[in-house]
Amino acid sequence: MDGTPEEITTLVGREVYSNNGVFVGEVEDVRLDLDHETVTGLALTALNNELFRNQIEPGKGVLIPYRWVRAVGDVILINDVIERLKNPEEDEESLLA
Repeated sequence: MDGTPEEITTLVGREVYSNNGVFVGEVEDVRLDLDHETVTGLALTALNNELFRNQIEPGKGVLIPYRWVRAVGDVILINDVIERLKNPEEDEESLLA
C-alpha cells in the first residue's frame, strides 16, 4: 500500500481472523463516528460457530470494537480477546474438572 487512504467500503466483505489465525467472521458493515470521521466498530456475520455457539442466535451477527483491530490487509486481524469469549456454564465446568 502506498499510504493513500482507502474507502471505508473496502472493509466490507473482508474476512476477520484473530491474531492467532482463528477465523472470526466476515465484515458486513462498519460503525462510524461521523463527528470524528472514524470507524468505531465492525459488524460481523458468517460467524465462526465454535467461537459463538450458545451466545449468538443463528443468522445474527456481532459488533466488535475497532480498537481490537491490529491490522488491515487482505484480511483483518483482531486481538485474540475474541477467542476468550466463553459461556459462563463452560467456565463452571472447567473449574469442576
